[in-house]
Amino acid sequence: TVSAAGKPISLARGLPMVVELSGKQLENATIADVKSAIAEKYPRFYLERQKITLKDSKNVLADDITLKVAGVAEGGELSVKDLGPQVSWKTVFLVEYAGPLFIHPVIYYFPKLFYGGPVQHSMLQRYVLAFVMLHFAKRELETLFVHRFSHATMPFTNIFKNSAHYHLGSGLALAYSIYSPVYGAASPYIRGTVRNDPLYIQAAAAIWLFSEISNLITHIKLRALRPAGSRKRAIPRGYGFNLVSFPNYFFEFLGWLVIAALTGSYAAWIFLVISTYQMYVWAIKKHRGYRKEFGSDYPRDRKAMFPFLA
Repeated sequence: TVSAAGKPISLARGLPMVVELSGKQLENATIADVKSAIAEKYPRFYLERQKITLKDSKNVLADDITLKVAGVAEGGELSVKDLGPQVSWKTVFLVEYAGPLFIHPVIYYFPKLFYGGPVQHSMLQRYVLAFVMLHFAKRELETLFVHRFSHATMPFTNIFKNSAHYHLGSGLALAYSIYSPVYGAASPYIRGTVRNDPLYIQAAAAIWLFSEISNLITHIKLRALRPAGSRKRAIPRGYGFNLVSFPNYFFEFLGWLVIAALTGSYAAWIFLVISTYQMYVWAIKKHRGYRKEFGSDYPRDRKAMFPFLA
């Protein structure tokens, strides 16, 4: 029997319902089978909206767990909660990264709309535009062809919160700051300074390119650890992983550090601080998860995100 957890579910007003899984027993019937049965009776209450728990429990039951392992006895009772409208992780990532890809060229190529007049762009501005466009184009391609997500969906409202970080932070704020006349070729902040030195800019570009390629390599390595359609995890090793659990975050940090240091833009530094803090929080949480899951097999001297530090 499956009943609603808490208040009645508008999409499944007929609950509770008795789930019959033809040809399956407790030993081989899974939580995913239960979800499918519910969705078959209530099509609008699709699988991704459902959170299944044991009756009077808050612990979520994974889709691949059998009813026997979950502790469901013959005639036992489960609860289902409506998680609300869902959107795929892939869609959220594509929308997030599309923002800067649109915002940066608009502000760069149409300065009159934003600064009231033309801007003679400096070498620094041209390089930063290339950095941002290549970075987010890479992100879009990774989303389509590299990343494998442990969860299929997230709450629909998250698309606005997640997108704001990129559309406003690395999009509008960064672009408006860096493509302004302050960073133009005729500006005293640029002219005759190291920020107009081709050698300085190209050296920074080499570090940025190294970080982007390294980030891609680590993403490809992570993809290889998880077979398609599974949640299987293994201990990552090799390029960067022997020093930290999440070198992909470290290389991401390094790439944005280059832009912040190269420009000195307050917007760039603020975005770097916020995004690095968030990545470090994720790294610490996942690092602890690795240690808990793999125990003594996990390398003891490996840090979470910053080599030799933390």
